[in-house]
Amino acid sequence: MPILLAMSGGIDSTAAALLLQEQGYNLIGCTFRTRYTSEDSLRSAQDLAQSLGIAHHIIDLDEDFERDIVGYFRSEYMAGRTPNPCVVCNRCIKFGRLLDEAHRLGCERIATGHYARIVSNERGLFLARAKDVHKDQTYFLWQLTEEQLRQVIFPLGDLTKQEVRDYLAAKGYTELAHKSESQDICFIKDDYRTFLNLPMQPGNYINQSGQVVGQHTGYTNYTIGQRKGLGIALGKPAFVTAIDAVHNEVRVGDYEDLLRNEVQLNHCLFRGDVSRPVMAQIRYRSNPTAATLSTFDFGLSTFDFFLSPTGGAGGGLKVSFSSPVWAVTPGQSVVLYQDDLLVGGGIIES
Repeated sequence: MPILLAMSGGIDSTAAALLLQEQGYNLIGCTFRTRYTSEDSLRSAQDLAQSLGIAHHIIDLDEDFERDIVGYFRSEYMAGRTPNPCVVCNRCIKFGRLLDEAHRLGCERIATGHYARIVSNERGLFLARAKDVHKDQTYFLWQLTEEQLRQVIFPLGDLTKQEVRDYLAAKGYTELAHKSESQDICFIKDDYRTFLNLPMQPGNYINQSGQVVGQHTGYTNYTIGQRKGLGIALGKPAFVTAIDAVHNEVRVGDYEDLLRNEVQLNHCLFRGDVSRPVMAQIRYRSNPTAATLSTFDFGLSTFDFFLSPTGGAGGGLKVSFSSPVWAVTPGQSVVLYQDDLLVGGGIIES
């Protein structure tokens, strides 16, 4: 049976296609189109598929993407949180809809150019960090289920980015091998504030004592930990420490005011041993911090799996850090690792 490969026409999906074909897989290519997809990337994917002699499908997901990803992005900022659209997109679009398309086309599994590995042990299949720790993308994949992992291949997980570039150059894709890549959110071409274009009213900056110390341009223009662009002079560096969407207030304080010893998560997925320490990563570019876990609102047995769609009554995880972490941001993901395996994660509630 064939494998359905997600193809963007870029460095990683091109290398994935070549590697898989070398390994004897029968491939079908698939590219999702939204209003943010460039015609150049579509042509690149089509040209690659033609050169490899494989079928290629373009699937229009504009309506789904606007509803599930862009709609989520807007609503989170409106609620005073900082969203992580790549996590949601991987669950709903890149793997959810890709698997749907694979089943429709009679494909056995799907493949992508993500830098991640899948390993098996006595407790099942788990994501594991990629060989290239600087490109590891497991942080964005924590919401994938074990059932989805059974149907996925990550051909780049055991390669570094430089090895991928060298491989492409050796295959004759010299220009592509040296191409630079954007690290930004795919649908944000400039500043997220410009993209949102929300009708915001000015509001008050509040210090840690609750005093008004200035006026801001609208709470959606700020995120936790922000220092630049505040437009206030307090005689010392000021950082955004909290956002109150209901009252249109932005709280500011010192660097030390952003240090936290614990955080509560909702929308949790967890498949590890809750009694064991974890390495907790609070944002993609942060270093993991040793932590311990506890549950709130209901008990959780060792090796249990749970999904709490709302936190609160459904339960969640409290993460207690061994040393303080800086700028914990509601709406972002905390991803949990044990022995380099991704064992769970959740969305920062408070």
